[in-house]
Amino acid sequence: MRLASYRIRGGASYGIVTAEGVIDLKSRLTDYPTLRTFIAGDQFRGAEEMIGGPVDFAFEELELLPTILDAEKYICIGINYAKRETEYKDGAQKPRYPSVFMRTPDSFVGHETPLVRPLESEQLDYEGEIGIIIGKGGRRIPENRAESHIAGLTVINEGSVRDWLRHAKFNVTQGKNFVHSGSMGPWMVTADELAGFDDLRVRTRVNGELRQDDTTANLMFPFRHLISYLSTVFLLKPGDVIATGTPNGAGARFDPPRYLKPGDVVEVSVPGVGLLRNGVTDETA
Repeated sequence: MRLASYRIRGGASYGIVTAEGVIDLKSRLTDYPTLRTFIAGDQFRGAEEMIGGPVDFAFEELELLPTILDAEKYICIGINYAKRETEYKDGAQKPRYPSVFMRTPDSFVGHETPLVRPLESEQLDYEGEIGIIIGKGGRRIPENRAESHIAGLTVINEGSVRDWLRHAKFNVTQGKNFVHSGSMGPWMVTADELAGFDDLRVRTRVNGELRQDDTTANLMFPFRHLISYLSTVFLLKPGDVIATGTPNGAGARFDPPRYLKPGDVVEVSVPGVGLLRNGVTDETA
């Protein structure tokens, strides 16, 4: 099942994505006003029974929003693909633990909404990723049960403003949280639709040119490890989002760097999950 958040007639809602359009759930499940609360209320079975019924909205009526609008936590993992580790050429051994940082809700836009290059920098970069959406929360989740806590997956462009990543010695928070510098969408695909999580391919194209291409088979810290490790620190909650890392090929790693500029189009695709497309625009004063 595909579930999306969207704006319709001036208000935010969510629903089931079908070939014909969208079955609105907010109007039917009034106790669950957002996709996050729907997940927390474990309303999947009831929603499945609505599939095949009439759609409420055609796609052209909708503005797709970031998949989860109101997560308590957007947790991001850095340098998680083994091939990307070699990009840094620093001779370091494989890390013992994941690199972790956080993002704010307004740093994301939805599918087909432009990424915004901020006034302060010309170094807006792309990072195609797979996003885990937590279904069942918990603390200190064992690895052998971790995948049962996944509600579904979404696609993320975990955009970065590169020069602002280096403003401080011990964090990257500034460069990861410019307003509307990243994107999430176009929807989530529920975990039962996927054969597994160990060989999912993520590709990023800029203006049609393939820039990133790798598979979760090459993750240094696979999904189950991330959930177990992060739940040691956090109380993971339904609707929390984990961005699982980006492959090599980000614009900063070219010589010279190939940062995004207005008019560019970035597409991040994960077969079986979706394709997330965004243009790029400059922030206006």
